[in-house]
Amino acid sequence: MSSALLIEKGDAGTTAALTSVDDTALPEGNVTVDVAYSTLNYKDALALTGSSPVVRKFPMVPGIDFAGVVAASDHPDWSAGDAVILNGWGVGESHWGGLAQRARVNGDWLIPLPSAFDARQAMAIGTAGYTAGLCVEALERFGIRPGDGEILVTGATGGVGSVAIALLSAAGFTVAAATGKAAEAGYLKGLGASTVLDRAEFAERGKPLQKERWAGVVDTAGSYTLVNAAAQTRYGGAVAACGLAQGMDLPGTVAPFILRGVTLLGIDSVQAPKERRLEAWARLARDLDPGTLDSIATEIPLGEAIAAAGRFIDGTVRGRIVVDVNR
Repeated sequence: MSSALLIEKGDAGTTAALTSVDDTALPEGNVTVDVAYSTLNYKDALALTGSSPVVRKFPMVPGIDFAGVVAASDHPDWSAGDAVILNGWGVGESHWGGLAQRARVNGDWLIPLPSAFDARQAMAIGTAGYTAGLCVEALERFGIRPGDGEILVTGATGGVGSVAIALLSAAGFTVAAATGKAAEAGYLKGLGASTVLDRAEFAERGKPLQKERWAGVVDTAGSYTLVNAAAQTRYGGAVAACGLAQGMDLPGTVAPFILRGVTLLGIDSVQAPKERRLEAWARLARDLDPGTLDSIATEIPLGEAIAAAGRFIDGTVRGRIVVDVNR
């Protein structure tokens, strides 16, 4: 038996509770992992609170991330004792996830834990940090360099935004951070932001084309924020879009794309191929100071994850929440 958060669906909606799960109840998979740490992401918070129908089958153990050690394997790439991490692939949505002491998954979904990090540090990064790595990799692969100008990061105090600022700063970029939390300016500048902006500047309908400000953008918000960021992006620049904190809509025009040659780079972390995952994690291992993770992450035990999910939805969480599933 092992501890897990389990979401069940009834006539009145979904409920989440800490419970015990027998190994025989674990889903199909060719690798069983003793989980050391998981984490809370926005998607996990939606699942635990029932705020959005992200869970596709019930009952479900949420948690789109985990780090741990292989307990048993029938997969050729993995042996008992290997340290591994998992991000995405539908775990916590259609396949039982990481907010549990034990997980059984497809070995193709796993990658090795980088030697630069321990399991806790890897989950301080988690899908949010890995997504930030994908965004920075995409901007650089597009051809944007530090000398081209400022990079805007929206949702800056969130997990993606926090890590993106740290990575961009380490790579030599000048970073402007947009946030609704003015009191966190010191935190953001500590991560490497040169300028802190009020997210209200981007949150309402604006002109189709605005003053050119940004060489590139990492956007976690969507909706008007993404539209305004694109309208302010310099000729030939690019916007890496990875989130929908403000909304899924895109209430804008094609003007930035056809009159300024702006490129919209869609960033998907869930189904990203292994090559992209390894590139992103290699960048994180190279450029992210492990000491920075102490300022980004807060650790909680498994039993407090449901309450923390509510704070996530309320928008009162800063940085990353690491979950120690064994306490």
